[in-house]
Amino acid sequence: MLPPPKQRPRPRGLQSSAKQRILAQWRGVDVTPLEVAQKVTERRVGDLVPKVLTGFRIEQKRGEIEIVKVWNDLIDPNIVAHAQPVGLNKGTLFVNVDNSVWLSEIVRYKRKEILERLQHSFGREVIQRISFRVG
Repeated sequence: MLPPPKQRPRPRGLQSSAKQRILAQWRGVDVTPLEVAQKVTERRVGDLVPKVLTGFRIEQKRGEIEIVKVWNDLIDPNIVAHAQPVGLNKGTLFVNVDNSVWLSEIVRYKRKEILERLQHSFGREVIQRISFRVG
């Protein structure tokens, strides 16, 4: 016959049900504190969704898509054929250009005009600078 299980003193503040006491006797150890520590707290979906969406940066992606749409309508078609925006980071719009000839042409003669048009459409806070690169 097995000896009776040893009773351990319960930590203060933890209430146990009859079921938990019986399980502790059967297991030979009280795991209630561990179960309480591992218990996942419930959260409302309405509280979680904004945090998840912030992690995906959906608003930023939506802004970048809008810039591409406006770029195609606002900028000269000859430039659009050779240069496309690829991203926006901290107020800098990054634009990939087909080759170094077009890069030189755009940077020398069209950069200021393109920047002014985009700032007029999106605001000076959104697009502060443009960085052109061959890519």
